[in-house]
Amino acid sequence: MPTTLQHIVFPENRDPDVLPLYTDPETWSSIGGEPVRLSSVAHIDDVLSRDSVRVRSGQRVSYGTYFNAFPAAYWQRWTVVDSVALTLRVRGAGTAIVYRTNAGGAQQRVDSREFSGTGSDVELRFELPLNNFGDGGWYWFDLIAGESDVTLAGGDWSTDAEPTSTGRLSLGMTTYNKPDYCVATLENIAGNPALVDAIDRIFLVDQGTRKVRDEAGFDAVARRLGEKLAVIEQGNLGGSGGFSRAMAETLDRPDSDFLLLLDDDVEFETESALRALQFGRFSREPTIVGGHMFDLLDKPVLHAWAEVVRPGPFMWGPSFPEQSRHDFRASNLRQTPWMHARLDSDYNGWWMCLIPKRVIAEVGLSLPVFIKWDDAEYGLRAREHGFRTVSLPGVALWHVSWLDKDDTQDWQAFFHTRNRIIAGLLHSHEPKGGRMLQNSGRQDLKKLLNMQYYAVQLAVDALRSVLDGPNGLHADIGKAMPRARSVAAEFPETRVYRSGDPETPVARGGRALPQLGEQQSPAGVRLALFTLKATPKHWLRNGDERNAPEPELEYAKRDANWWRVPGHHSVVVGTADGAGKAWYRHDRAKFRRLLKESRALTREISRNWDRLAAEYRAALPELVSVEEWRKTFEGR
Repeated sequence: MPTTLQHIVFPENRDPDVLPLYTDPETWSSIGGEPVRLSSVAHIDDVLSRDSVRVRSGQRVSYGTYFNAFPAAYWQRWTVVDSVALTLRVRGAGTAIVYRTNAGGAQQRVDSREFSGTGSDVELRFELPLNNFGDGGWYWFDLIAGESDVTLAGGDWSTDAEPTSTGRLSLGMTTYNKPDYCVATLENIAGNPALVDAIDRIFLVDQGTRKVRDEAGFDAVARRLGEKLAVIEQGNLGGSGGFSRAMAETLDRPDSDFLLLLDDDVEFETESALRALQFGRFSREPTIVGGHMFDLLDKPVLHAWAEVVRPGPFMWGPSFPEQSRHDFRASNLRQTPWMHARLDSDYNGWWMCLIPKRVIAEVGLSLPVFIKWDDAEYGLRAREHGFRTVSLPGVALWHVSWLDKDDTQDWQAFFHTRNRIIAGLLHSHEPKGGRMLQNSGRQDLKKLLNMQYYAVQLAVDALRSVLDGPNGLHADIGKAMPRARSVAAEFPETRVYRSGDPETPVARGGRALPQLGEQQSPAGVRLALFTLKATPKHWLRNGDERNAPEPELEYAKRDANWWRVPGHHSVVVGTADGAGKAWYRHDRAKFRRLLKESRALTREISRNWDRLAAEYRAALPELVSVEEWRKTFEGR
C-alpha cells in the first residue's frame, strides 16, 4: 500500500495573496536574466476546494510551486525513499506534463499523458526515480486544458518504501498572552482529520496572564480535540522554558516518536505538519525537520530558506543574502535558480521545527536561556551528536514579520548578547570564539553612537552574566526578563510618544528627507575613519539627557541609519512598528561609562575564554537535563 508523502493542496481560505505558493498561473519569460511575467491564466476563483482546482479551456497552469512541487533532492539525500509516484485525478480533456530540474534550475521534460474523461475522474500515475538529484532539483507537473475545462480533483506524491519509524506526532506550542492565535491554530488543526489522526498529544504550554482557556472558542475546539489536547499552565520561562516543557512531556509519551514545535503568533499550513512527519518517518537517521517562515502580513514573502551560524563572527543568518525576504510574486519557484540547489542548514527557527524523540533523549532539552539563540544552539548541539537539521521546502507557516520589530533595542537586547556568547562558548571551534567578541563590541559602540544607552546597558549586564558562569541560568530564567524591563525606567529614550501625546518633542529642523533606493553603510576604510572620528567626538561632547536641547531632526525609522544619527546631539526617531516616536539624546556620562564597561568586560571574557568554555561545556548535560528542568518547572 503506497504511503502519501505530500498531498496536492490549495489555499483553504481562498486567499489570492498566497496563490503563487500553490499554483503558478503565470506565463513567464527571461529578459536580461530577470523573470518577466507575460500573462496570467488563472485566478483564485479557479480554486474549487482544498484539493481541487480548475484549468480553463485552452489554458496551461504549472504546479511547479513552493507547496505543490516535490523537493526531490532533499528526499534523495536524507531519506530511504528511492522513487516516488505522482498520482493525479483529473476530469475533462487535456494533457499532464511532468518536469524535473537540476541543481541549477534547468527544466527537463520527464513524461506526459493525454487524458479525456468528462463524466468521471481519470487517474494518472507517474513513476519517478530519485537518483539524479544529488546536488539539487525538483519534480512538478503542468496541466493543459483542451477544448473544455479541466478539473484536478486531487493528487499526491507517494512511495512504496518502508519507513524507518512509524510513531505518532506530538505538538508543542508555547504562548505568552496570545490566546486568540492559539485558538485559531487549534481550530486549524482540528479541521484536518489526517493530521488529528497522526497526533498523539498537543501540549499547549500557557505562560501568560491572559489564559487560553478563557478565550472565546477554546471550549468548543477543546471538545473537538478531546484527550489529544493537554493545556499546561506554568510561570513565564520564555520560549526555551515552554518548548522544554513540551520536550519533557513528549519523552513520557510511548506512542510519540516526534515533537513538532510551533510558535504562538502564526498561521499554520496543516499539510506542512504531515509532510514534516513523513520526512521524519522516512529519514535514514533521526533528523530535525524545520519549516520555513513566511511573513504573516505579506504572505508571499519568505523570511529565509536555509539558515546557518557563520563560524567567524558566530552569527546566525541565511546561507546567502538572496534568500532573505524573497517575494514569490516577483519570482516563483520555476524562475528562481538558487531554489533548485539543495541548501543545508545548521539549525531551524522554532517557529516550526520537528524534532525526533530520540534526538531529545540523547541531546537533552533547550538551554535555560528564556529567549533568543535557543533554537540555533540546539541545532549546533544536535549536529555535534550526529543529528542534522533539514529546512524542508514545502513545509512552512506564516509568522509575524521582524520588520515591525527591533528587538535588539528593547529588553531582548540582554538575551541577544548573553545567549550568543554562551552558544559560542559551547560550540565555537575558533580561538576565543573567532570574531564574535569583536563583533559584539562593535555593535555596542554603534548603539552608543546612536544614543541607544538602554540597549548597551543590557548588553553590559549580559556580559556580566556570562562571567558569572552557567550555574545560575536555571535560577535566573524567570527573573532575567522582568529585571531587564525594569532597567528601562533609567533610560528616557525607551519612552514611546504616541500620536496625540502633547509632550511629543518637535524637531526644530523638521523631518529629514527620505533616503531613496538602497542605502549603503560605511565599510572597510570608510568605516574605520567614521569610527575614529565619531567615537572621540561623542566622548568629548558635552551633554546631559536630562537637559537636552530640542531635537535637531526627526527621522523615519528606515532613514535613521547608524551612520547618520551620530552626527546629532538630539533626534526623534519613529518606532519600528510605526506606532510612535522615541527621543534620543546624547549623554556624555552614560556614553563614557557604558563604553568603558563594555570594553573591559569584553576583554575579560576574551582573557578567560578557555576557562569559561570549559565550565559551560562541563555544565551543559545537567543544564539541559529533564531532571534539572523539572525543578525549574516546579519552581524549586
